[in-house]
Amino acid sequence: MSRPLRILVTTDSFPPVCGGSGWSTWELARGLIARGHDVRVLKASAGPTNALVTETYESCRVTTMQVRAPQTPFVRNMIKNERLWARLTRHLIDLVKRDPVDIIHAQHVMTTVPSIRAGRATQTPTVAMVRDYWPVCYWSDLIYDPTQPRLCPACTAGMMTRCVRPRAGRLAPLAWPMIPYMRANLRTKRHTLAGASAVIAVSHAIARDIPARAPELHGTPLHTIPNPIDMTALDSAAASSVAPIDGPYVLYAGKIATNKGTQYLAHAVADAGIRWPVIVVGDGPQRAALEADARARGLDLRVLGWRNRDEVWAWMRHATLLAFPSYGPESLSRVLIEAAALGTPIAAMNTGGTTDIVQHDVTGLVADDATAFSRALAALANDAALRARLGAAAAVDVHARFSAPAVVERIEQVYRGLLGERVA
Repeated sequence: MSRPLRILVTTDSFPPVCGGSGWSTWELARGLIARGHDVRVLKASAGPTNALVTETYESCRVTTMQVRAPQTPFVRNMIKNERLWARLTRHLIDLVKRDPVDIIHAQHVMTTVPSIRAGRATQTPTVAMVRDYWPVCYWSDLIYDPTQPRLCPACTAGMMTRCVRPRAGRLAPLAWPMIPYMRANLRTKRHTLAGASAVIAVSHAIARDIPARAPELHGTPLHTIPNPIDMTALDSAAASSVAPIDGPYVLYAGKIATNKGTQYLAHAVADAGIRWPVIVVGDGPQRAALEADARARGLDLRVLGWRNRDEVWAWMRHATLLAFPSYGPESLSRVLIEAAALGTPIAAMNTGGTTDIVQHDVTGLVADDATAFSRALAALANDAALRARLGAAAAVDVHARFSAPAVVERIEQVYRGLLGERVA
């Protein structure tokens, strides 16, 4: 029988108030605890004051280090990066020297650099989980122009000038002097990440794209393991939820933003000839534009805003189909995994890690452009047998590949390999 491990998980996000990465971190921690390991979580955050608070979330001890950061652009980023890195590195070194651990597992951007530095200083193996493009893109999304579906070819000074412009607007000339800092920040992230004992990419797209854009990582052990998902909770939600509305509807769940492709949503639904309500669970900067586009096309669009997980799952469970128009490089969409687990028929754009989740015409329909996406929506809307076949196959597939116990076991195997041990 393998010995229990002492594991320190560092993260930027954790329940009860968090997004998908926070819930994935909790599933990792809970899964490791269930396997008999001693797990502690250190969360880094930015807020109005400096603070260090330890609490318990369910069965897990969580320490939150908050650094005071103003809302001023770039100043806030520097505090969340360089200043936090220095402070958190010192704290982690002291913590590990005082109470040694077998593994440090860094979960996201703010905590990865200090975790690797502390691991090297204390000779503690460090695993880094990479969920998006933060090592190679200052904005983490590879999108240099939010109004166009084109990805940044390389993070050069010239491309940074172009990507700052739409984000800073008229103040762009004042932001351009920050480009040398931004490039130095990325160099630090890449070089430090290359010093991790192992890197885990959440999708094959991330595992392919990050080393291609960061040669520093060549030679660093790289594993592709998805985020763990609580299938038991999803199954319970599926069994107990009641249809939120009567009749068929199209569901979009997530941020209403350009990189999520919401500018295509109304057009695609209208072109597909679908006259059902279009339910949007989420919010974002493009909400007004989406609502105006839907009105112009005569669609019954209902934007519900952000809702808790149980409500989102109820809308997913009973949706006639899920529309996923995203064109940004989705690393591994939790929305797609959860919808698939609930047996919801899916039409998705082919971006990033989407095909790690959805296999075309096996567990959903995958489209390469906006026209094909509209055709996929129409195919699902007009064929109940197709919806039933794809939805049922998707539920079986993702339960097998993304369930928390199976994923956590794979991550433990990475830990054991670094320690020269085997999983019993």
